[in-house]
Amino acid sequence: MAFPTHTKYLIIGAGIHGVSTAWHLAKELKARGKGDGRDILVIDKTGIAAGASGVACGVVRNNYYQPAMRELMAECVAVWESDPKAFSYHPVGYMQISPEVMHAGCAEIYEQQKAIGYTSSFIEGEADCMKYMKGIFSDWRAKGITNVLHEKKGGYSNQTRAMYGLAGKAEAEGVRILTGVKATGFKADGKGISAVETDRGTIQCDQVIVGAGPWVRHIWDMLDLPKTVDIKGRDGTMHRNIPMWTYWCLEEGTLGVDPDLQKTNEGKMPPVIHVDTDAPLHSDVDGSLITDKMWGIYYKPDFHFGGVQGGAMPYKVETPVDKVAVDPYGPDSPDFIVGDDFAHMWCSALAFCQERFSGQIAKWKKEPSGGLGCFTPDNFPVFDRFRDNVYIIADSNHGWKMIGVGKLVAKELMGETSRILEPFRFSRYAEGKLHPTSSSPFPWS
Repeated sequence: MAFPTHTKYLIIGAGIHGVSTAWHLAKELKARGKGDGRDILVIDKTGIAAGASGVACGVVRNNYYQPAMRELMAECVAVWESDPKAFSYHPVGYMQISPEVMHAGCAEIYEQQKAIGYTSSFIEGEADCMKYMKGIFSDWRAKGITNVLHEKKGGYSNQTRAMYGLAGKAEAEGVRILTGVKATGFKADGKGISAVETDRGTIQCDQVIVGAGPWVRHIWDMLDLPKTVDIKGRDGTMHRNIPMWTYWCLEEGTLGVDPDLQKTNEGKMPPVIHVDTDAPLHSDVDGSLITDKMWGIYYKPDFHFGGVQGGAMPYKVETPVDKVAVDPYGPDSPDFIVGDDFAHMWCSALAFCQERFSGQIAKWKKEPSGGLGCFTPDNFPVFDRFRDNVYIIADSNHGWKMIGVGKLVAKELMGETSRILEPFRFSRYAEGKLHPTSSSPFPWS
């Protein structure tokens, strides 16, 4: 087939956002009698799920301190639930297990989840939390826990299978996904973009949608968008020249045990576990102190990864942002470092939570998952139009679970302003319409 020279809608990135937007946009065009999937072209410099969407942990949750994030995630969970088989989605639920410093915040999340009809349970008090957790895992022993938010919805998905299921839906609507095509620049036409230049030729287009994950900064620079922003603080003070982008290293890995090891007392697959605590963490190897500061981990059994897989708090990449090596992506990047210290911490943290993981560090798998995340100034997404006809989906590493963003973006491309996406506009920085921050050790919570 000849290389295309024109398309109405050109989507950059064949990850979760690019392909989801293509699928939903094709359906919107058809339903409105304005075209169909043949008007949509997705390009990716490598392949489907070759970047962050291919190595993400796959957790799907609603546990956010920010009301706007909770409402958005409820929409996204509904899309995951629409076809669990195609999306390789496991609706096992999700548990946020927390210390007293997070108690009030988690209680607020629970009340607001109830308000939007998102099913969850909230357990309070150290004794009741221990009893509740032992009712699920008889060997539960994590200390310093005073509240448990148990989301009955959510869970996790297997990334590659989910992406190919999603791509199949888009292609069934007539969408063309062209891999091995790298966007190298843009041709401007007044305030808009008339064409995307690639390493295989120039493609004229009416609308550009960017869903490039960790590569969003590169596309941002190609569009000559600002490298810094001025942010109005909650006290009204303007903070000048704040870098638009930072990179964080997302440390994840797999303990190579039988995934069935993590089954519940009833022999069922368990919910995704996320534990934050301020209790000291000691080595499961020699008893030495690893940290006496706030720490957190998440984990789940996963046959796709062949063990119990999860991660811990990320850390900022100190390399200047324009020097960060995003390619090759993930564990192959020189700026992505998951070493023995992480394995020691994470395996010890598993043993802190459940006795069944004690003495298992020798089964740590040497192939880490995770990758580099490209974060906005406040660590929350930006969904907005730029240069008149360019729509940017900058997920700030919240991406995988947000399969429903593409559905909302598709409607915005059809002229329907989304109330749910409105809190994530770029203008929020200058206007001081910032999202509240939690006491979690994770920057995206």
